[in-house]
Amino acid sequence: MRCARSTADDRHLMLAVIGGSGFNRWDALQITDRLDLVTTYGAPSAPLVRGLATGCEVWFLARHGEPHRIAPHLINYRANIAALRDVGVRQVVAFASVGGIAASLPAGSVIVPDGMLDYTHSREHTFVDADADAVTHIDFTHPFDPGLRGHLLAAAAAAGIAVRDGGTYAATQGPRLESAAEIRRLERDGADIVGMTGMPEAALAREAGLAYAMLAVVANDAAGKGDSAAAVALDAAQAAFDTGMARAREVLLALLRAREGHG
Repeated sequence: MRCARSTADDRHLMLAVIGGSGFNRWDALQITDRLDLVTTYGAPSAPLVRGLATGCEVWFLARHGEPHRIAPHLINYRANIAALRDVGVRQVVAFASVGGIAASLPAGSVIVPDGMLDYTHSREHTFVDADADAVTHIDFTHPFDPGLRGHLLAAAAAAGIAVRDGGTYAATQGPRLESAAEIRRLERDGADIVGMTGMPEAALAREAGLAYAMLAVVANDAAGKGDSAAAVALDAAQAAFDTGMARAREVLLALLRAREGHG
């Protein structure tokens, strides 16, 4: 069952979940199929897993591979998005582990961002190749799909889970963490959180015609901020991050339950 209501309701569209750090496996998914695909752009990070969650059919892809082994700058983002598109996915909920820049976002906070800043480089960031028939431009005014964002926020409210509505995600190259001076620059630029995988993933999804939204979980204060004023202690906030990731997964399940209720 795809938990469809009607063709006039975007909740009938096939959904995929891209899991990141802290969500490399989805134990709640009753797996029905695993596909090893090779796209025009190569192989995705891991096999595409199809299964049922709360009675809804959904796809899952581990962004960093199985096991967690592919660094952010080495991920084949084009293959990941192309593979999801090729199996019929039309909506993507991406999970992300981030550093908190805004003081209002301590470790464990869950955010549904609405803005994007891109500081990455040297990544294959578009499907428009040199042999394309024509130059193709996409509108990226709102990097995250407003409709899917709205469904995530409604699901969080229905589940009684506090999430931050809106915020700007800064995508950096990695795999190293940022310096305190870089975080100060990102803050001046308007960033609330910082991660390493949001781009070119979001832009490629837009090029592929996939509605894309993110559930971001703060793993720690960004460099120079709060508990990371002297250094980023990567494991210091592990318990808070685990709690936040569990809450984000509950938002996802609430989203799927809402779809089931409209089936």
